[in-house]
Amino acid sequence: MKKTLFFSAICIWALAACNNEPKTKEITDTTPLSTPATDTAVAAPVTEKPAEKVDSATAMKRWQAYMTPGDAQKQLAAATGKWKVETTSWMEQDKTPMTSTGTAEYKMIMGGRYQQAFFKSNMMGMPFEGQSTMAYDNDKKMFISTWIDNMGTGLTTFTGTWDDAAKSYNMKGKMYDPTTQKDFDCREVIKMADDKNMTMEMYSTMPGGKEFKNMEIKYTKM
Repeated sequence: MKKTLFFSAICIWALAACNNEPKTKEITDTTPLSTPATDTAVAAPVTEKPAEKVDSATAMKRWQAYMTPGDAQKQLAAATGKWKVETTSWMEQDKTPMTSTGTAEYKMIMGGRYQQAFFKSNMMGMPFEGQSTMAYDNDKKMFISTWIDNMGTGLTTFTGTWDDAAKSYNMKGKMYDPTTQKDFDCREVIKMADDKNMTMEMYSTMPGGKEFKNMEIKYTKM
């Protein structure tokens, strides 16, 4: 199941966090970080493990298994349809949140192998559009998602697993903050309450700071 990453809100709270970030002390020590090595010993060459040799029948069987949709893809397909979304985002922890509403539409593509979603809403008085793709890699045994939107020019990638007991996807990745021109860690928890209700919670950790919940999105199937 794909998360909704409304990046425009993130840029705002990232800027606020940047303004509150403690200043670093100027470095005046001119001592070189390292000195030339005097040891003339030559390291032993690293040998790579030779690639496994497989016969054509085994190779074909593996490709067939890798390309065939299974239970994980069927699980992603359960979100197919149109959803109403309500977003709450925080620029800083314990501060008054911003809210917005919009819509999301999910569908399966490539013969049921991937989930694609389109999002539309208004953020800070501006139209917002985003697109996600969610996959389950049959060999790596993990979910992989990508995100793009009209509030940037980059692409964000998350990877994670499904927690069957909690009925949630747990995804981790990095996002880019153009105000600081640095990446920061973030994670998402996508909870599937039932076929018509789900939520996405995003937690972010700015450089030098602590993790805090900066976004929550509630989905209701239309």
